[in-house]
Amino acid sequence: QVQLVESGGGLVQPGGSLRLSCAASGNILSFVKVGWYRQAPGKQRELVATATSGGETNYADSVKDRFTISRDNAKKMVYLQMDSLKPEDTAAYYCNADVIVKVGISIGRREYWGQGTQVTVSS
Repeated sequence: QVQLVESGGGLVQPGGSLRLSCAASGNILSFVKVGWYRQAPGKQRELVATATSGGETNYADSVKDRFTISRDNAKKMVYLQMDSLKPEDTAAYYCNADVIVKVGISIGRREYWGQGTQVTVSS
């Protein structure tokens, strides 16, 4: 069973920085794509950033030049460095992984979500 566990959220003042981490565990053979999404109260979940196995990254326009997604495949870790935070960045942040896994004697492609970590930007 694959699990994703986020950490690093918290309360930060506008203009500050936070680094979110996502630890993946389980029978993961390889990562196809990883990403961070967020959901603010009363709003739909939205894409923040993604990174493919080929090294391509994609960012929401609202976070470009402020957030950076990275990963350490050997450690099965995904990170989101968030700088110049704004109050509108306040949301629950979720890690997402599109992976190749071993399920019994089979190999398949699956998508998993973490439980989320809260980021609050306020003075």
